[in-house]
Amino acid sequence: MRIDKTHRGWVIAATVLAAVSTILYILYAVQSPSGPRGGSAIGLTFGITGYALMLYAGLIGARKKVPTWRIGRAQTWMRGHIWLGTLSLLLILYHGGFAFRGALTAVLMILFFIVILSGWVGALIQHFVPTLMTERVPMETIYEEIPHVRAQLREEADKLVSSVCGPMDTEAIADEPAAAVTTLVEIEQEDRARFRDIYLRRVRPYLADPEAPRAELADATRAREVFESLRRLLVTPVHAVLDDLENICEEERQMNRQIGIYRWLHGWLLVHVPLSIALLVLGGVHAIMALRY
Repeated sequence: MRIDKTHRGWVIAATVLAAVSTILYILYAVQSPSGPRGGSAIGLTFGITGYALMLYAGLIGARKKVPTWRIGRAQTWMRGHIWLGTLSLLLILYHGGFAFRGALTAVLMILFFIVILSGWVGALIQHFVPTLMTERVPMETIYEEIPHVRAQLREEADKLVSSVCGPMDTEAIADEPAAAVTTLVEIEQEDRARFRDIYLRRVRPYLADPEAPRAELADATRAREVFESLRRLLVTPVHAVLDDLENICEEERQMNRQIGIYRWLHGWLLVHVPLSIALLVLGGVHAIMALRY
């Protein structure tokens, strides 16, 4: 994994702060007859500093929601979010002396570990998934444009079949009107009817719903077998159209893979963000209760 100067700077800063904090904690723990306590002066210092770093890590959400804010680069904020957020866990552990006293504290620490773990999982996903996307989806489409592109592919496939079979049956394809398309490929009427039937039964349903579970053409190996069998079944003049239909189905499969990868890329936020908010709120409640009582 390549580490640029900004990333290296955050790593060094977090490592130095962790080392200094660890030395202070060891000296404090050794000199405390009753053991380290969160209510002591240095314990409170660890707690306040740790919570401040948690708040900083939380600000990345506001920074991403308002990209027009010119308060540093988003990449810099994200790396600070990762490393200082992780450092805050260490400081909070030092704050409580590695003891989870009370139900609220136990819940807070469980949340904290889940948030940190999900954050690192998300960072790894965001680092490796773009490379995976390039390898597995060479025909990558803008995600928001996928429904529009799919509609265009269906229209293109219908026109290809119309060039062989003539106008498509509006009852078989209810969502698109029939168009008077001149037949460009001359074949026997029997072959034309067979091709139309195969398209409407096997290819068009997949193009209409590419994400349907267990779709026959969703599997690349099975799709190759299907189109090879169609080439053997249908006359040679239709093969060029079959090649185009096969390419359209491949593009559909790539968009399916892109959707799956996109969901991996963003799905972890459904865990990380709500729990992070809960952690900050409960952390504030814990601080208020500790200071008041």
